[in-house]
Amino acid sequence: MCGFTGFINLHNQPLKSHVLKQMTDIQVHRGPDDQGMVGFSLFKDQKINVIDNETAEFSHLHAGIGFNRLSILDLSKKGHQPMISGCGNYILAYNGETYNALSFRDELIAKGHPIQSHTDTEVILYLYIEYGLDKTLELLNGMFAFIIVDLKLQKSFIVRDQLGIKPMYIYKTPNVLMFSSEIKSFTKHPDFKAELNSNHLDEYLLFRYCAYDRTLYKDVKQVPPGHYYEITENNIEVKEYWSYSMVNKENLINPKDALQQLDETFKESIKSQLMSDVLVGCQLSGGIDSSLVTTYAREFFNANMDTFSIVFSDEKYSEEEFITYVTNHTNSDSHRYQYSNEYAFENFFKATWHLDQPISIPNTLGIKRLAERARENVTVLLSGEGADELFGGYSRYHNLSCRLNMNLKGYSNLPVIGNRIKSKYNLKQTLEDFFIMSSSALSINDFKKFSVTNDIETVVKQRKELFPSHGDVIKRASVYDLKTYMVDLLNRQDKMTMAHSVENRVPFLDKNMVELVMKLPTKLLVKKCQDIRHLNRPNKYTKHILKELAVKRFNNDFVYREKSGFPLPVEDLFLKTRMNQLIEDQLLPGIKNRGVFDYKEVSKIWSNKNNFSKGDLKNLWMFFAFETWAQTFLDGTYNG
Repeated sequence: MCGFTGFINLHNQPLKSHVLKQMTDIQVHRGPDDQGMVGFSLFKDQKINVIDNETAEFSHLHAGIGFNRLSILDLSKKGHQPMISGCGNYILAYNGETYNALSFRDELIAKGHPIQSHTDTEVILYLYIEYGLDKTLELLNGMFAFIIVDLKLQKSFIVRDQLGIKPMYIYKTPNVLMFSSEIKSFTKHPDFKAELNSNHLDEYLLFRYCAYDRTLYKDVKQVPPGHYYEITENNIEVKEYWSYSMVNKENLINPKDALQQLDETFKESIKSQLMSDVLVGCQLSGGIDSSLVTTYAREFFNANMDTFSIVFSDEKYSEEEFITYVTNHTNSDSHRYQYSNEYAFENFFKATWHLDQPISIPNTLGIKRLAERARENVTVLLSGEGADELFGGYSRYHNLSCRLNMNLKGYSNLPVIGNRIKSKYNLKQTLEDFFIMSSSALSINDFKKFSVTNDIETVVKQRKELFPSHGDVIKRASVYDLKTYMVDLLNRQDKMTMAHSVENRVPFLDKNMVELVMKLPTKLLVKKCQDIRHLNRPNKYTKHILKELAVKRFNNDFVYREKSGFPLPVEDLFLKTRMNQLIEDQLLPGIKNRGVFDYKEVSKIWSNKNNFSKGDLKNLWMFFAFETWAQTFLDGTYNG
């Protein structure tokens, strides 16, 4: 796990090394163990030079890559990056972990490639040289973002992993193309202007984040998961190399065999992701996903294993009894760190700076707190991210299943319950629209109230383009979540852990795991509900096969309890800390002056501070998070 950045001058302008150095330094938290810079000329008189003069201007070089290394595999200098091939024609800068890379090492050496290290980086470099990009990407199983410079082809490739676990951003002007693991590096280039992309504002307002290649910054794009940029002298093209492959035949595998395959595949995923030359621990929230990761990981530890958790003094937010249950069950050393609203206040701007975008979900601050303290003991953490999207774990999957499989239209005519059904299930919507809107942060009425531009049609159209058009609707909904909401969750995991130089790994999102689950019958993911009394009991039906796996290791009460979602005491943060004064003095005036939301409606909620509803708190968080981001990056008032 590392970070890299750089730029390609598209008209062969000279490389200014001090700009590259500043762009690299601003994300040194991603890799404090080593730093390197390489300049190159790709389109004219192809050359590569290691840069060790931070103030020079290189007239014969027109592009550069800066790299910060967090040493995980092979801690020696042999893992230094950017890595240049022995023949001098190729450069690789790589962020991530590829868990099957070393299995190709001996084969490549036998073919004559001069591999010196035991890093996955060097294996990937020579896989590319041997097989080319497309075949290499077929072989890799891991999380990664990388750039390969190929002087022989006069091309560069900027790649993001299949699921979007590792971040990668692009900024392009007519004169330069910039790339980076974190957007903040762009701010150190003189050609970058941090401007709001108002076209994506309504998407943020409705969903709390921007999906696919979109960001809140003008002209800044994400490299979409499963895609790469191909850069030549006359063309820049985005290509898809991987997509979700759903199998929808319900009789392909029986439940017993499916459970065994899931058990074996997950075990192999955990085993491969424990590969490390530094200490590894488990991020344990007390939910079944992180608990399963912990109990499977325990099988591969000879001595005690370390787990890391955030706990609360207020019992209504605390999952500590479940954390204790799992740590006792696995005989692991439990490290528990108290979350406080004072910490949240003190880190609100810091976390926003690290995230590069508004803090869409309050518990992002809890992840930062955990990583900050866990770094005292380990460098790598395994987490349960991705299970809810992959296996259909959210209540919205149960709601979709009920709409699909029950006669809700008939029940909607019943007294009392009928109005609730009409309100909750919006039977006039298509199933696709119903699912998309069920993950929105705002109701349509609230959206119309707060949005200045009020263009909900464009936002929903953009989201529907990411919803697969063929196959079982619950599987398609899962793929939609995997391509949208999960990528944003992975981004916050990456940025909050890397803020403290901790690598986060996600065993549920091993490529073999994903491909297996995509083949499973839908009924093994989300059970059909036929009981009108169970409309509000999603936990009996969601994530079915994963809970069957969990029951083999934990008791029923633990597995089938109500899902909590790691909530934080937001109201106390707003009203009982110095955050209150910050809101009054800085954030509310900023919202008013910026004019991107309806300030009268925002201030109306705030003025009713003695009677906040859950919806009020969620909405206020979104407005304050946005304004904090805008002041940090658009106004440049905070520099980390």
